Order: sequence, then C-alpha cells, then structure tokens
Amino acid sequence: MAHEQTQEPDNTAVRTALWRAMHLQVDPPPHVIEDEIGLRLAAPGDDWRGRPDMDPQGTSGFRAAIVARARFIEDLIAEQADRGVTQYVILGAGLDTFAQRKPELASRLRIFEVDQPGTQKWKRRRLAELGYGIPDRLRLVPVDFEANEDWSAKLTAAGFDTGRPAVIVSTGVSMYLSKDTNAATLRRITGLAPGTTFVMTFLLPVELLDAADRSGLRTSSAGAQASGTPFVSFYTPSETLALAREAGFADARHVSGGQLAERYFAGRTDGLRPSSGEDLLLATT
Repeated sequence: MAHEQTQEPDNTAVRTALWRAMHLQVDPPPHVIEDEIGLRLAAPGDDWRGRPDMDPQGTSGFRAAIVARARFIEDLIAEQADRGVTQYVILGAGLDTFAQRKPELASRLRIFEVDQPGTQKWKRRRLAELGYGIPDRLRLVPVDFEANEDWSAKLTAAGFDTGRPAVIVSTGVSMYLSKDTNAATLRRITGLAPGTTFVMTFLLPVELLDAADRSGLRTSSAGAQASGTPFVSFYTPSETLALAREAGFADARHVSGGQLAERYFAGRTDGLRPSSGEDLLLATT
C-alpha cells in the first residue's frame, strides 16, 4: 500500500493494471475483460511491455487470473444491481477502472473506492488529466490503513448508507494484512445491512498450488518481501469459510481459480488459463 508522501499507487496496483491491458493487446479474442484505461492512468512509458513481469508467455497465468477475478466481480455487480443493490465498495481500489469502463452500469450505483490518501490524491489528479473527472456517483474515500483509521466510519462520512445492502470487494489485499485484521474486516461487514455481499481474494499456502505454479508464488513472495510489502496471510479454503462463519456471515462459499477458469476460459484454443494460487471467498450477510 502506498504511503501518502509518495502520492502514487504501489507496484502491485500498477502491475495489475498493466496485465489487464496486456490481455487485450497480446491475447486473442474473446477477451475476458477489456481494460486499457488502467494503462492510461499508470502512464508507464513506451517500453512497459519490455518489463520482465510483462513477459507475454512467462506471466500469462498471472495475467489470466487477474482478468478472471475482475470479470467475476463485474458479473456479480451486474447481477446484484439487477436485484436492486445500489452501493459498491472497493477496498484497496488501486487503479480500478470500473466506474470509467462501465458507465451504464455505474450510473445505477454509488461507487466508493477506499485506498491510501496518497494513492487517492494521485488517482484524483490522473482522472482529471485524462478527462474523466469524478462524477457524484464515484466517491474516493482516503483511509490511512497503516494508522489503523476506521474505514467504515470514513465510508459513512462519504455517503455510504449502512441501512442498505452493498457489494464490498477486496481483491489482492488480504495477503498483506494480518489474520486478525482480516477477521476484523469481516466482522465489520457482517454488521452492515442484510443482503450485503462480500468478495475477498486470498492466497493459498504453496503446498495447495499446482506444482507448476509453486515457483511463481515463491518469486512473488520474495518480490513482495523485497519491496517492503510482504505476504503475511495465507488461507486454505476451509479456513476462509470458517473465518466467514465465525464473523457471522449467513452464507459463505469458496470459489476456486479452477471454477473461474472453467467459466471464462473453457474452449479457448490459445491455451490461456489462470494460474492456481489465488481463490475467492464469496459471503453474504
């Protein structure tokens, strides 16, 4: 997570945005999502595709996993909006571009992006520079997680209605937080309106990964450690389901990377498939 003084997104947020753009640029259709707006926000320079972490073949599994989880969440948002849910909260929003890419669906929602103050200042400036601006339906909610600020109080102050259901998502965040902090987040969400849906991605312990993906996780872990944002929490699927039950969720389901692969990549002739290692918890209050 970015510190305020840097006023820029962290490396992981940028990498995610670039992988999403890379999917559109190097993988043949059908595309799981189409997102080059994150690339425009990041403005990484003309040589970005030459970065080692952008190698089209070597990182294809990670790229596929990133677009699969994004598509799953966007399908969920559309489904919940059709049921009358009007609030969408993105914890650790990074370079999320849903509000800009899906204007018709976004117009039916109030979207709250929660992130570090420095990242939010940077994003506010970049959205203005690119001509998107910040419409009233999009609320950027700065929260200093490192100072243990209460994100739910900041959310309410930004106009979030605790009496109405919402979709709340946390992707690529839980591994950087302690298990106590993750549990506290789940407990806080169970206090919201009935019908609220929470989606959290989590990293599996290395022994649960496909053998071919284990070295990739070790490399990612070493990189995260070196950049000062180490992975600290890994969960088995049964542990996340227990976490949700203990927090008080009425319903909890495990969605595996394999399920996303079957849903979004079946029948492809190019061999593109998500790597194993990151699964999802889908829980409802």
